[in-house]
Amino acid sequence: MTKNSAAMAKPRTELVSISDGIAAVEVAPAAGGAVASYRWLHDGAALDWLRPADQAAIDRCDASAMACFPLVPYSNRIRGGRFEFAGRAIELPSRPDDPHHEHGHGWRRPWTIARQEASAVVLRYRHIADSWPWSYEAEQAISLADDSLCITISIRNLSGAPMPAGFGLHPYFPSTPWTHVQAQVSGMWETDADVLPTRHVLPLAGADPSIGVDVPEVNFDTVFTGWKRRARIAWPEQGRRLDIEAEAPLDFLVLYTPPNEPFFCAEPVSNITDAFNRMDDKTTRTGSIVLAPGQTRSASVRFKPSLDI
Repeated sequence: MTKNSAAMAKPRTELVSISDGIAAVEVAPAAGGAVASYRWLHDGAALDWLRPADQAAIDRCDASAMACFPLVPYSNRIRGGRFEFAGRAIELPSRPDDPHHEHGHGWRRPWTIARQEASAVVLRYRHIADSWPWSYEAEQAISLADDSLCITISIRNLSGAPMPAGFGLHPYFPSTPWTHVQAQVSGMWETDADVLPTRHVLPLAGADPSIGVDVPEVNFDTVFTGWKRRARIAWPEQGRRLDIEAEAPLDFLVLYTPPNEPFFCAEPVSNITDAFNRMDDKTTRTGSIVLAPGQTRSASVRFKPSLDI
């Protein structure tokens, strides 16, 4: 293949825009079906509720540098990219910078536009069985109403055998010196050096999201359990806040607060990290889903902003 033909074969990162008059969302189907921005047009200025992608991230189709990307067919890491299911050994591709095949396929592949309206767009991704030996279809319905963003994500088993599955969203939020997060949880997973779970414990004193935490003061890359599917993010110095409302089975919350970064993540997900390797442990609630042939599971996440007036 020549350089010119290779360049022509690469998917273009064209943005799709939807708006309800106040809120606007840009979506990059070719970049893992990611949301590139979600903002309000307020007093003649843009007010970003998610970390917006810059032009360089858009040009290189980098879902990890977007505002939010989908997690299918599971959330987070699988140790070594290996697990067993129904007597079959599954081995997913790995590399030094991604040894645990983190977050599955959806964010790595282009999605197609199934339907578009002024304030809504539906994206679709179809996976053909490969090292993941099940075919499946994932869909995101992204819509705006009353200036709030709703993303409904679903996954359907297209294969002739039961398929292990999980799903969720990976949104990035602006982090400021005063950003505060509160979410009712009851437990958390301690992790090893590979950020893989080792022990289920109570939330740490002084760093309990149920009480509320200041983002710059904690260093989380943590799956929280017993989440009530509600979270509030506040930027008090800016007089604004954002409520997250999720549906079952998105019963786990991942908080990622890297030090000295202008962003953090609060991820509604259906499964714990390395869930498929713990499915036989009857004492652990992994959130693993098993989809029968033709079965679909779905859930919505709503992002509801407000300003202090």
